[in-house]
Order: sequence, then C-alpha cells, then structure tokens
Amino acid sequence: MSVPAYQTKLEDVRARIDRAEQANSVSLRSAIGATALFFVLIYWTSQKLVPGWSIPLPLPVIYFAYRWHGRNRDKWLRLIRLRGILERGLARVEDRWHGEGHTGEEFRIPNHVYETDLQVLGKGSLFELICSARTGIGRRRLAEYLLKPRDMAEAMARQEAVRELKPQSELRESIALLGRFEFQESSWEVFSGWLDGAAQTAPVWLRIAMVASVVLVAAIGLAAYVTSIPVAMLAPWVGPLLAFRMGIAWYFRKRTTKLNAAANRVGADIGVVREGMELLNGLTFRTQRLCDIHRRICDAQAAPTLRKLERLTNVLAECEKPWFDLPSQASNLRTQICFEIEQWKLKHGAELADWLDAWGEFEALVAISGYAWEHPDDVFPEFAEGPALFAARGLGHPLIPAASCVRNDVMLGEGNRFYVVSGSNMAGKSTLLRSIGLSVVLANAGAPVRAISLRLSRLEVFASLSIVDSILEGKSKFLAEVDRVRRMLEAARVTPVLFLIDEILSGTNSRDRRVASEAVVRGLVVSGAIGALSTHDLALTEIAGLAGLQGSNVHMGARMGGGPMDFDYLLKAGVTQETNALAIAAMMGLMATDEHGSGKTCLGIL
Repeated sequence: MSVPAYQTKLEDVRARIDRAEQANSVSLRSAIGATALFFVLIYWTSQKLVPGWSIPLPLPVIYFAYRWHGRNRDKWLRLIRLRGILERGLARVEDRWHGEGHTGEEFRIPNHVYETDLQVLGKGSLFELICSARTGIGRRRLAEYLLKPRDMAEAMARQEAVRELKPQSELRESIALLGRFEFQESSWEVFSGWLDGAAQTAPVWLRIAMVASVVLVAAIGLAAYVTSIPVAMLAPWVGPLLAFRMGIAWYFRKRTTKLNAAANRVGADIGVVREGMELLNGLTFRTQRLCDIHRRICDAQAAPTLRKLERLTNVLAECEKPWFDLPSQASNLRTQICFEIEQWKLKHGAELADWLDAWGEFEALVAISGYAWEHPDDVFPEFAEGPALFAARGLGHPLIPAASCVRNDVMLGEGNRFYVVSGSNMAGKSTLLRSIGLSVVLANAGAPVRAISLRLSRLEVFASLSIVDSILEGKSKFLAEVDRVRRMLEAARVTPVLFLIDEILSGTNSRDRRVASEAVVRGLVVSGAIGALSTHDLALTEIAGLAGLQGSNVHMGARMGGGPMDFDYLLKAGVTQETNALAIAAMMGLMATDEHGSGKTCLGIL
C-alpha cells in the first residue's frame, strides 16, 4: 500500500475519533444528568415536595443513557485501536518499523540452519516486518511458516490463499480489532497446557446427585414460600443436603483448585479466538486452503461451542470473587462448574486443538497477505518442478528500505551450480547471500519476494553466515561451522538444498582450507545442491573453475571511477582485483592515503 493511501485512511479515522469523542462526551453528560435527577427526586420526596411514585421515573432514562454512553465509549476505543493499527502500518511502509513489533524470539529453535544467519527472528527481523497476527496462536504458526519449509504443493497452496486475501484490508483490520482490549491475548501455550492434561470428570452418579441436591433445596425453598407447610418441618431437610454438597467440595478441593487455575487461564484467553471464529462464519472463500480452514472451524460449529466454554469459565471466575466466594462454596457451584468444564474438555478437547490449529494458519496467511499488500512492487515467485533452480531478476534484500536497495540478477541451476563471490570488506557479499536465502524463505511461506521475477524449484535453505562461539555448548566458531556444513551435506543427499556460506572454514590454515572447501563444495554439488560462497581468500576462487563442478566466479566492489570504499553493491563477473585493507587502516588512523586509497605513510596507532 502506498504512503498516501495509508495517510488518507488515517485522516479519516482521526476525524471519526473526533466525532466519537464528542458523542461520548454528550452521552456521558446525559447519563450523569439523569443520575443527578434521580437523587434530586429522592431529596424532594424526603422533603414532601413530590410524591414518592415519581422516584422511579428517571430509572429507564438512566439505563438507556448509560447504554448509549457505553456504545459510544466502545466505538471511541475501537477507533483509537484502529488508529494505532494504521499508524503501525504506515510505519512499516515508511521503513520506521524496526523495534516496534513482535520479534518472535520466543519461537527460536536452537541451532536452526538459517534463522540467525538470515535474521528471520528478532529485532529488525523478517518476522517483525511481516507479523501483524492478533494472537500468539497466529504468531506461532507464522514462525513455523518461516522456519519449517514444506513441499512445493504446500508453498503453492499458501501463495494461492495469500493472493486471495491480499486485497482484503478491511478483514485484516477486523482481525486486528478482535477482543474488547488490545492487551487481550490468546496463547497457544495456555490452551496446549490445558489440553495436555487428561480430563478429570466426576462420576455420572455424583454429577446427578449434585444436580438433584440443588433441585431439592430449591423445591424446599419454594414449598416453604408457596405452601402452608411449616418451615420447621422443611428446614431439617436443608441441612443434610447442604452438608452433602459442601462435603463433596471439601473432598475434591485439591483437585478442583488445580483445575480451576488452568480453566481460568483458558477463560481469559478464549474470547479473542472465539470472536475470530465468529468472524469466519460470515466469510466465503474460493481457494482450497481457505475453504478447508473455513470448513474445519465453521462446519464444526466451533464458535458456539467455544461460547459455552467461555460462559462456564466466566461463571467460574465469578465464583473466585470475594462477593460470591461464600455462596459458591455453600452451594458447591465452583466444584460443579469445574467438572462441567472438564466434561467439555473430554467431549471437545481434540476438536479444540484442531480449531486452534486452523485459526493459527488463517492468521498466518492473513499476516502474509498484509505484507503482500504493503509491498505491491514485490512479486509472487513461480515454482518449477525438476532439479534445483534459483533464477531471479532484480533481486533485493527485503529488510533494506526499497529506495536504497540495490538489486542484482542471480542464476543458479544446472548450468551454473554455485557462485564464488569475492570482493572487498563491506562490498555487499553477505547481503547478497542473505537476499537469496530470504527470498526462498518467503517463497516457501507463500509470500511475495523483492524481485522483478523469481523462478525456483523446491529448496531447503542452509546458511553459515553468522555462526559464533557457543560457550554453553562448548563449541568454537570453527566447530559450530563444521557441524552446520555436515548438516548441509546430509540434507543434500535427501532433498534439494540451497547452501549459503560466508568465509567457509576460515578457522584453519589456507592450504587445508582450500582442500577442505573443495571437498565440501564437490559433495554438495554432486548431491544436486546449488548455492553461493563469499570469501576474501582468492585461493578459493579456483574452486569455481574445477572440472565437473560447474561454478562461476563473481565479485562485488567499488563503483567505476570511485574510491576503494565507494561501493555500488552490484554483482559483476570474474574474480575481484580490488583490495581495501589500506583504506580501512586509514579509517582506523593507522595509515595516511592518497586520493586513490594507496598507502603513503605508516602513522602508527594514534
């Protein structure tokens, strides 16, 4: 979406907020005025100025005035939330989104094969840019989309669904506004923790006895009120019935205390997803993936079934409040509601897990469609059957602002299995490798990519770009890199792999590094993998020309006619002939240089 379009919508919402504030103020004054009139009438009645029957007259006015005010307040609060949603969207379009959204760090997988290397999760990550999911359930599924690639058919089904959802901005706003308050959450961990425990229902005879005791107590109370039977004759029957119910509550107290805590957490988290499933009931779709999600939720009557659970948990929450604690214990209501909730779990627990799974998938697809809508110049990739392939024109890095993003053409496939990318420090080699990797991650998730065109086969990404020492695991950087390369080689034997390696095996001597690197590349290429290596070691560029490997040398460096640090970030054919070590030394104050970057005088450490 363009910046002017977001700004136009924001201006409209801000105007609506102003009108809602005025209506809210008028309705509040009306409610306060009606309430004041009520108390004035009470005073006048005490002074014998008006008859007593006039006191109830303002009550209907008070009721409707507060209802009116409540609706105006809710509308105002909803518009405030919508303004925040649009402002965050505008920030994303204007590249002001870093550090303002969900980072997804809680979904990190230890030793993942590309997450840290490609900055998929974390502050300023791909996840933060894409994620507009309303619930933790949706955020969890979006992280799975980005971290766990599936087969080509799955990627194409996701892409088809995203294409259908892309123009539906009002649907995305409705989902973002689910729940009465923004802080309301629906967490997968809360539901899964509750569902993992076996349902602990009461025996059928006990549940019948508890219901019968309530009926009997009510019948005795009614008989005492409407018949001439003396209360003294009925009262002795009430005591044993209440004792029976309180005895049951005492006997099950430890079990119900634990069950109540879990049920209350579920009750606090159920509202947002229940509203979302109600929203789905009114929608229709044409793509198969969205129709399947709709069927799993709507045909199974998920929303009304969840409404029943929500009501039970609301009653349970009321039982915990001080004003109702004693009556709920005396009537054994808390124990009875607890067992009703467990009975619900026994009957619908498996269905609930499936409903939440479907809802999480829907939210993930909606979030990706929002990313597609906000990046109209990005293209949906085309998938191709056959050997490993990655053919891109105008490929750019999705996390770099579009105005400053330099794009390159990349061709990896049967004729050219890999690149050896040489070049100076800071010339853009690692950024190029990350652009390639992130485009595959986006394609597998069903999202558009920053390119003019992209055609690719089914690929699993393996990257070794940002590996560091791990003190906790007792691994050096070199050992961690060796482990990552080993995983690449193992995966390449069973699935098409895209490998991306920066400074391969840099922790060993130059001769051994050259021999081992050739062995690694040969093993990957023979297994059908494609990829790219970036390096400063020009000895490694020899690998591209070896027989049977079908590689090619490319480089990145300074723009023509510029200084050694004036990079154009464009991919060029051949091995680099540039160095910038002297210019870097000059930057550190160690050496003076002439205008061409040639060293003139050693200055020492300043």
